[in-house]
Amino acid sequence: MDSVSFLLVAVILTALAFDFTNGFHDTANSMATSIATGALSPRIAVGVAAVLNLAGAFLSTEVAKTISNGIVDDAKVSPVMIFAGLIGAILWNLITWLAGLPSSSSHALFGGLIGAVWVGAGESAVRFTAIVEKILIPAVASPIVACAVAMLATYLAYVITHRAATPAAGKGFRAGQVGSASLVALAHGTNDAQKTMGVITLTLIAGGVLGHGSGPPWWVVLASGVAISLGTYIGGWRIIRTMGKGLTDIQPPQGFAAETSAAAVILASSHLGFPLSTTQVCTGSILGAGLGRRLAHVRWGIAGRIAVSWLLTLPAAAAVGGVAAWAAGRGNAGVALVAGIAVAAAVGFYALSRRRPVNPDNVNEPGVPEPAERTLDRTV
Repeated sequence: MDSVSFLLVAVILTALAFDFTNGFHDTANSMATSIATGALSPRIAVGVAAVLNLAGAFLSTEVAKTISNGIVDDAKVSPVMIFAGLIGAILWNLITWLAGLPSSSSHALFGGLIGAVWVGAGESAVRFTAIVEKILIPAVASPIVACAVAMLATYLAYVITHRAATPAAGKGFRAGQVGSASLVALAHGTNDAQKTMGVITLTLIAGGVLGHGSGPPWWVVLASGVAISLGTYIGGWRIIRTMGKGLTDIQPPQGFAAETSAAAVILASSHLGFPLSTTQVCTGSILGAGLGRRLAHVRWGIAGRIAVSWLLTLPAAAAVGGVAAWAAGRGNAGVALVAGIAVAAAVGFYALSRRRPVNPDNVNEPGVPEPAERTLDRTV
């Protein structure tokens, strides 16, 4: 195997590693509210989400095409730049996972790629108009739209059922949550798995394996779907607690409204080819569900920390991606150095997480310290 082929394989494996972190980072998007209300047990919830993420990966490739030839000029991108961008995205995912913050894996990926390509190929290789239209505008609009839709849906759910017996209504909404959470998981697969498909396709184009403007081959679709579903099955329990118990106290009607609203927004964006952040959509819908119930308590401090992490994601990942591109551009030794630092950082983050573990057995326990409150200042 020559050096070019070896680099292509290394980049593809790194892309699948990112896809895996995306899976466990975003499990909370579909299942946090169902776990919080008891509609699904934690282990069953992540199993269902994993299967449906895999299924969703095969439903559309519009988002993948946007990434592979939309935000950067694929004629100017090299595998080394893509590798560096993925490193920036992976490290940001791990930092925010440790802090229990539902930041955007999507924006981490976009930021890492933008920073790496800008450093490696110059400003002209970055399509800023497409970034504004397909990333920044949806990033601002999607959580607001999801919040408004979920707030209205929650209000209507309580108005319609206010005369029903509370236990019966709660049981019905819990049953509905199984369907709505499953729909979110399916929608997540149609959007987020495609982002890794787009990155791998971009790598194959940059390496001369595919022609410019090509879509993802079938094996790329399969590998990306499997990687994100495996990551989903791992759980991402720290973020599940923040979204299920941290933002607001979720009741079954709220959970059903939040999940249904999020699924509608995500599926619409996938159809249009907008690679929006499913994390921002789902967080916005949970916040809207909290605002839609009278006398519900919304923890604005945690919401503020989440918003700060959203603002930092693109520039932070871009900065890491740019530094990694500069180092990796020095040659094979630079690539090895960047990879070694990334592996060491990942091991360190995992070791830190074991000091205060969150798992399926304690994810809903109110007595366990909130990771978003206790860890943020030490990790971000």
